[in-house]
Amino acid sequence: MDKKKILNNLQIKKKIKRISLQIIESNNSEKEIVIAGIEKNGFIISKKISDEIKNNSDIKVKLCKIIIDKKNPRKQICTSLKIEDYQNKSIVLIDDVLNSGSTLIYSVKHFLDTDIKKIKTAVLVDRNHKKFPIKADFKGLSLSTSIQNHVEVIFDQNKIEVFLI
Repeated sequence: MDKKKILNNLQIKKKIKRISLQIIESNNSEKEIVIAGIEKNGFIISKKISDEIKNNSDIKVKLCKIIIDKKNPRKQICTSLKIEDYQNKSIVLIDDVLNSGSTLIYSVKHFLDTDIKKIKTAVLVDRNHKKFPIKADFKGLSLSTSIQNHVEVIFDQNKIEVFLI
């Protein structure tokens, strides 16, 4: 199986910083926002984005973990925050790779059952193979691949790399 590195750790750090600055710009009138990362990889990336936002703005950030069954996203979704913690807030939903869009769209649906100000999405890699009408508002890399390809995000201690398999 051939692995081709498409993003190294330095490139990913730059993309995370750029996404964070775009989120700040998009939420410049907000005092507090919710950064919601889809468990596991999306949450790791959301923590890094949250740190960048805190370092580059006065916006208060609430970090939220979304627990979703990626194989069956229609099952109940849980979050690490109570509904009151994200009610009437601006939310940025984060995942590592946008492939078919099912995980992201069902996660968005979870938040739409509550009164929120707005919701945006961010991904490290957008594969452009969506089955659902969802887009990434902020993305690190847009990548056209064949449906047989797989994008893998590898977290190794303080290093993140992305591979095309």
